[in-house]
Amino acid sequence: MSEMYSTPDFEAAYTYHGNDLGAIWSAEKTTFRLWAPTASKICINLYQSGDAKVNDLLKQIPMHRDVCGTWSAACEGDLNGVYYTYLVNHGSYTVEACDPYARTTGVNGERAMIIDLSSTNPEGWEQDRDPNAGISVTDAVIYELHVRDLSIDESSGIQHKGKYLGIIESGMKTPSGIPTGLDHMKALGITHLHLLPVYDFGSVDECNLEKPQFNWGYDPVNFNVPEGSYSSDPFNGAVRVREMKQMIKGLHDHGISAVMDVVYNHVYDAKSFCFNQIVPDYFSRTRNGVYSNGSGCGNDTASERSMVRKYIVDSVCYWADEYHFDGFRFDLVGLLDVDTINEIVTQVHKRHPNVIFYGEGWDLNTVLTRDCKLAIQKNSQLTPGFAYFNDTIRDSLRGSVFFSDALGYITGATGIGSTLEACFRGLPHWCSDPKQTINYVSCHDNNTLIDRIALATPDSSFETHVRMNRLAAVFYMTAQGVPFLQAGEEMLRSKPDPKGGFVENSYCSSDKVNSIKWNLLEKKIYRDTFEYYKGLIALRKAHPALRLTSAYDILSNLLPVHCDHPHVGAFRLCGNTAGEPSEELFIVFNAAESAQKVALPKGKWQICVNDTHAGTESLGTVEQEVTLSPISAMVLVKGNLK
Repeated sequence: MSEMYSTPDFEAAYTYHGNDLGAIWSAEKTTFRLWAPTASKICINLYQSGDAKVNDLLKQIPMHRDVCGTWSAACEGDLNGVYYTYLVNHGSYTVEACDPYARTTGVNGERAMIIDLSSTNPEGWEQDRDPNAGISVTDAVIYELHVRDLSIDESSGIQHKGKYLGIIESGMKTPSGIPTGLDHMKALGITHLHLLPVYDFGSVDECNLEKPQFNWGYDPVNFNVPEGSYSSDPFNGAVRVREMKQMIKGLHDHGISAVMDVVYNHVYDAKSFCFNQIVPDYFSRTRNGVYSNGSGCGNDTASERSMVRKYIVDSVCYWADEYHFDGFRFDLVGLLDVDTINEIVTQVHKRHPNVIFYGEGWDLNTVLTRDCKLAIQKNSQLTPGFAYFNDTIRDSLRGSVFFSDALGYITGATGIGSTLEACFRGLPHWCSDPKQTINYVSCHDNNTLIDRIALATPDSSFETHVRMNRLAAVFYMTAQGVPFLQAGEEMLRSKPDPKGGFVENSYCSSDKVNSIKWNLLEKKIYRDTFEYYKGLIALRKAHPALRLTSAYDILSNLLPVHCDHPHVGAFRLCGNTAGEPSEELFIVFNAAESAQKVALPKGKWQICVNDTHAGTESLGTVEQEVTLSPISAMVLVKGNLK
């Protein structure tokens, strides 16, 4: 059957273009429309509760065949808060499935809920806007966070631990009075908060939240439904919707844009996924009955099929429209086709032109159902509105992700000058536009930055590791492109293994491993590192020359400077940019374990960044020559500082 799905005849006959799939509520009636071209009979089961373990069937409504493979029905009266499923007959067998277009669900996502979405809007929702609308993507500073990690540690002081509402608690402090949570993020200066998956995922049992459970959430169940374990009541489908909106509104009120991590490349379980239950295996790529496994999860998504593409496009538009998300990060986007990504960007930007898009453009082995190009790094020119994670800068700075002891520039490697130069320009070998490169050295995957440094240089002191950490931060924070950091990197976040060593991928580890330990900020070296990152972000915001938007401007204004030492590199950046207050910036890096002298261009230069401090204030004035401390960087400015 899967071969039939990809034929032109099937696509022509059964591609539905309407915007009314799912359950559309009004006070007078609810209309239902389901795409199920291969089904022989369908009924709607209405339930009183959202718990699939409870047998509380209220009513069964037959559906009727309609246009383009859809089935439709209507039920009179106000059904707000009523739960439902589809009973789908395939001739030889019958399945009961959740609605793929469910707006919300009951506990564990097994029953969809009919909902008056307007009743979930917080006060002022109609006036809510992206607080960073109008900035270029290169103006963004993205902070990646797991909802539970922010608040679950006792030192956070946050009351709604592990919940949406915990994200927006203001005035929270450590026992010694250091700001945590939202106030910490505001002080740091981020523009965008990237939330690890907050749609309904399968690895946490929402019925047993009194038992500690943790997962990153890269196991989608219902793509259009907020995760219930982050709400105060996962049994009530309206609560998760309301509290997610409150979270986003709260972030916006504090000047922070919200980015959603989305995982359209695979599902938790292809066989039980509701779309595949209703239209067997249509959503997934298969060969000879075996699911394609480029995702490593056993079930790659067939985005090249028309109704899968429509579903993904509709889903992203829904999150942008209904929840006011300001950006989307795509997990393993290299498994999705270019046409789908471009359609997403086009449709969302029609209504929300400032929404940002980025993802992991790794080239993975998948089985396509028809010939198409995939959204991988080397095809970046085919997706002009979409940015890609720059693993080139990550591996060049800290060492290959595949070998924990591999060295990078900050840990002593040489011979990678040309690669680093291209990355600093925001133009790695696979990309010709700085707006398409996400510069980072740590994210939820793999070791944290400080742990990775420790693994590569086990004989070095912790103080040396901190110097390496700061050196990496200066590089990617002043490089052209879009800076991105994992929550806690700015306070030397570590994930120690209770048995010794470090946890590399903590997707299902305990809170003890994953939680942000806010009390670390009470120690000087951690607090100073936070202040250092804070200063780097302020510097970046103060100088538009660090945030250029075209390859032409970069190649015209950013010049590498030859340095004799193999561990030293430098760049001159002309102030020929709209709004740039300075005449010129000089940025120099020293990864050597000894101090190094570097000649300066003519003129008086003010130091804004050295090995201990970073910001927009002068740390002193120098001419002709500057001496860099071991394993450090400097940013010098000629002319006005801000």
